[in-house]
Amino acid sequence: MPRRLLLICILMVGLNASTCATQEFKTTPITLADQVSVGEVYAGIRLLGALRLANTEINGQRLCGLSGLAWDEDASILYALSDFGALFHLRPEFSEQGYLTGVQLMAAYPLRDSRDQPLRFPYNDAEGLAIRNGENAIQNDTELLVSYERRPRVVRYTPTGHRQGDEKLPAPLRNRRHYRDENQALEAITIHPRWGPLVGTEVSLRNEPSDQVRLFQLDGGRSWSYPLGPAPESALVDMAALPDGSLLTLERAFVAPLRPLIISLRRTELPTPGKAALLNVANVAVFDSSQGWLLDNFEGLTRHREQRFFMISDDNCSAWQSTFLVYFELLPVPQEKAPR
Repeated sequence: MPRRLLLICILMVGLNASTCATQEFKTTPITLADQVSVGEVYAGIRLLGALRLANTEINGQRLCGLSGLAWDEDASILYALSDFGALFHLRPEFSEQGYLTGVQLMAAYPLRDSRDQPLRFPYNDAEGLAIRNGENAIQNDTELLVSYERRPRVVRYTPTGHRQGDEKLPAPLRNRRHYRDENQALEAITIHPRWGPLVGTEVSLRNEPSDQVRLFQLDGGRSWSYPLGPAPESALVDMAALPDGSLLTLERAFVAPLRPLIISLRRTELPTPGKAALLNVANVAVFDSSQGWLLDNFEGLTRHREQRFFMISDDNCSAWQSTFLVYFELLPVPQEKAPR
C-alpha cells in the first residue's frame, strides 16, 4: 500500500472504519456450472454473473452468515443482513453488457435494540430483509424490515441499524411454541404491492401439514397456504414480490453433507385469500449439486431492476462454506398456445 494511502487509513480509523476495509475487500468471479455460462439461459432464468465474496471485517462486523438482501434504488445500495444482526452496505458493479463483475463494501452497522445497544444472542438471529421507500426518488426515507428466528418478530430499522419499532405479528406467529423449532421461524419476508408486508415460516407450524407453509399478511391477518417443492427437507428461505403482484420464492433442500443440495426458484400468484385451498406454485429453475452445480446455502433474494434479481448464500461463518452472490434475469413465463 502506498505510504500516503497508509497514512490516510491510519488517520481515518477512528472516523470511518469502512474506508480501509473497502480497499482490502475482494470478490472472485465463479462458474456455477460448466454447462451454463454468464449470459446463457437455464430453465426460466438468464445467468448474469456470480461472485465469491471474501470473508472480511468492517466496523467490527464480520461479513459472513448473510441471509437477507434488499435493493435500495434511491441510494444504489444493496443491503445484506447477517445472522448475527449486522447490516452491510454493498455497491454492485456491472459490465457494459449488464453482467455482475464486482462489489464494493461501503459500510457496516450492528442492528440495535430499544436502548440503542447492539443486539445480543438470542435476539440477534436476523434472517429476512425487506425494504420500504427504496424507489420513490426521495432521499433518506428508507426503512428496512427485518424478520427473526429464535425470538420471532419483525422490526423496522433505519439503514444504519437504528430501531424504529415493531410490526404486529398475526396471532399464530406470536407464540414461540407454535413453531416446530426455534431455528425455523420467520425466514422469509417481502413487501407486496397489494397485500403489504408478508412473512413466511421456514417450515410448517406445529399441527399443520408438513409439506406446506403459510404466508401471512402483517396488515390484515390474511394467509395463504404455500406447497413446498418435492425435494426432501424443502424449506422456504426467502421471497421477493414483483410489481405485477406475483412472488418469486427461494427454497432450500438439505438432508446431509453427503447428500445433494437442491436450491429452487419458484413462482406463484397471490389470489384473494379463500379462493384457493393451496397456491399454484411453478418451478422457475432448480439447481442440484449432484448435477454439477456449484452451490451453497442460498437464503437471500431481492429484486434489483425490472426482472433482475440478486441471490446470496449463507456460509454460516464456516471455513468449509462460501458466500456466493448471484445475479440473474427472470424470463417471461411462456404463454400456452390456444388450441386450434
